[in-house]
Amino acid sequence: MNPLPDSAPSSDLRADQLRLRPGVSGSVAVDPTSAGWRYLTFRVHDLKPDEKVRVGGAGEESAIVTVSGAVSVELDRGGSLDLPGRPSVWDGLPWAAYLPPGCLGMVRANGPARIAVASAPGSGRTVVSAEPVVIGPEQVGIEVRGAGNATRQVNHIITPDFPADRLELVEVYTPSGNWSSWPPHKHDTDAMPGEAVLEEVYSYAFRRPEAWGIQRLYRRDGSRDVLWAVRDGEVVVVTDGYHPFVATHGDDAYYLNALAGDRRTMACSFDPDLDWVREGWAAMEPDPRLPLVGRT
Repeated sequence: MNPLPDSAPSSDLRADQLRLRPGVSGSVAVDPTSAGWRYLTFRVHDLKPDEKVRVGGAGEESAIVTVSGAVSVELDRGGSLDLPGRPSVWDGLPWAAYLPPGCLGMVRANGPARIAVASAPGSGRTVVSAEPVVIGPEQVGIEVRGAGNATRQVNHIITPDFPADRLELVEVYTPSGNWSSWPPHKHDTDAMPGEAVLEEVYSYAFRRPEAWGIQRLYRRDGSRDVLWAVRDGEVVVVTDGYHPFVATHGDDAYYLNALAGDRRTMACSFDPDLDWVREGWAAMEPDPRLPLVGRT
């Protein structure tokens, strides 16, 4: 077995290559060529009623998340998967589907719908599910993480113990004025058990589509330090470094994180200048507004 890479590939992408704005159709996409990394492809599709989009690949696994609307997945091998979805990310937990390597199909919108599709090449790991898996709201784990104004809601969709290969997926809800991905963390070095190399995207939505939040992406040595006012429908590419987020006053924020790596873990390390804040959380109350979205 080949040794795992000890770090993320070196990245010199410009700020405008790291923050992606949706096209006229609402779609946005990133792949290993554009991101300069090894595995993760991520696309958001805005679909009209009965519109179809191809998913899956001969040598890659895929995951479909319903951002809004309902879809069905018509499988090439026969049969279909129904994802009833939700009106919006503010109206319920997600429906999702996992397609193992070699499973292909067409996603068809049952009405206006927005979906996110993540994919990665298979590694040959033997514990991967051989069949497609539908993930309904009852299978999504809800975690309220942090305390005070660093409290956020994390919805676990494809977890490290899920029978996937490289993909992992979570949703994060950050209430108005709160910080998430805090303290700042990174996952660009293979230093287990504390940190693994994980490629990641942040795909944003806001309760008010006109709203915005603040995303920072920085390295401790200062060789990259970028700050954006990110908006609804945009995607930020996290190749390496620390990446905290804050929701502006008055506006609740959401993002979908899709990750891919060689290890089934979300192990990360925290900025040593700020890691101390976690020690105070035991004496603080979590934000009572959370969870923002629960089970109906």
